Amino acid sequence: MHKALLAVLALPLFLASAGSAAGSAAATDSPCDRGEFCAWAGVDYTGAAHRLDLETANPRECIPLPDGFVARSFANRLSRDTSVYQGANCSTEADFTTYPGGGTFVPDAPFVVRAIQVWEP
Repeated sequence: MHKALLAVLALPLFLASAGSAAGSAAATDSPCDRGEFCAWAGVDYTGAAHRLDLETANPRECIPLPDGFVARSFANRLSRDTSVYQGANCSTEADFTTYPGGGTFVPDAPFVVRAIQVWEP
């Protein structure tokens, strides 16, 4: 009986510590690392993802997303401002917007993104 009582009393402590451990692991996982521009096919950072960093994205160059990939949500964790374009050739004839670097998160883009351009600091 004594062991059963101890087990019942210990269960909430075990569940609380297990929950906080899981919460800590989830909190440290980042959908987009610092120094990256990440784009997702779905809203709210869902679906297929495409990542760019300053090794793969030359500043001032138009960078089309891979063929057939369109982004509906994105995060700019680069240290530089980044423009997102509706057109795959960074045309200003279609919609485009510039977002500051350092941690801009857009869960539902105002238009489908097909290209980006990273700016100099």
